[in-house]
Amino acid sequence: MVSITRLSLLQSWARPNVKSSAKVPAVIVFGDSTVDAGNNNGISTLLKSNFMPYGRDFEGGKPTGRFSNGRVPGDFISEAFGCKPAVPAYLDPSFTIKDFATGVVFASAGTGYDNATSDVLSVIPLWKELDYFKDYQTKLRAYLGPQKADETLTEALYIIIAWIRSTEDIHRRHTADGVFALERNRNGLRGGACVEEYNNVAKEFNGKLAGLVVRLNNRLPGIKVVFSNPYDELLNIIQNPSQFGFENVAVSCCASGMFEMGFMCNRFNPFTCTDANKYVFWDSFHPTERANALISEYVVKNCLAQFL
Repeated sequence: MVSITRLSLLQSWARPNVKSSAKVPAVIVFGDSTVDAGNNNGISTLLKSNFMPYGRDFEGGKPTGRFSNGRVPGDFISEAFGCKPAVPAYLDPSFTIKDFATGVVFASAGTGYDNATSDVLSVIPLWKELDYFKDYQTKLRAYLGPQKADETLTEALYIIIAWIRSTEDIHRRHTADGVFALERNRNGLRGGACVEEYNNVAKEFNGKLAGLVVRLNNRLPGIKVVFSNPYDELLNIIQNPSQFGFENVAVSCCASGMFEMGFMCNRFNPFTCTDANKYVFWDSFHPTERANALISEYVVKNCLAQFL
């Protein structure tokens, strides 16, 4: 079994303002729509974002399947470590093992920690993401040779990014996305504030996850597991948007900004904002590229700097 010495366990996004030579040979990403770079394009599901206006601020204005107007966390983290600025999706047929050798995304929008979550919209469960990773290891060894491939796999930065957003993931009754645009709009009768009940569930889960990371580091001395929890920073941005240069946090940029995501956020909707940089959220669940960038800087400086 390969000994993994660099492993980062994240629940949010990242982007630094520093550039350097590569600090790791590859960035390998697991998770949900927060970091899906287009894997859902290759499966039979309604949860896709490979159409405009998604990706309109990505290089070339290309809707790759990322759930944002531009890049997503895996891209920013990769750039932070001196690797490629955009990490490709494993199921994207336009890329090969040559591209994946320095970074690859196995994430699938709509998945969660509970296998039942992925069944709702027929997306890739986390266990299947791991199966793809095993397949990737075989291809990487064939491409680089066993020794170099094992070195890459050992020294790579591994990222797991997944928001707890489903009834299956927590207690099958509530959603924990209390600070997101959709939940705050559902809470409109109470002034559109964050849903404290849901946030408390999220904070409780984060506390347990932090404890798990401690236990893993004690039991598995061959790896370094880090828990990044930028919850407070995201909440700070939401509560004080003007301090970060945002003009609108109440609604998202896409469509009416109230509830749209996926196919409901499309180029035929006349209400999509013209400047996503003024918004914290791109659609009802996902931050804009600029919001991702700010939180990324926080994550890199406060969590991942030890690996740089």
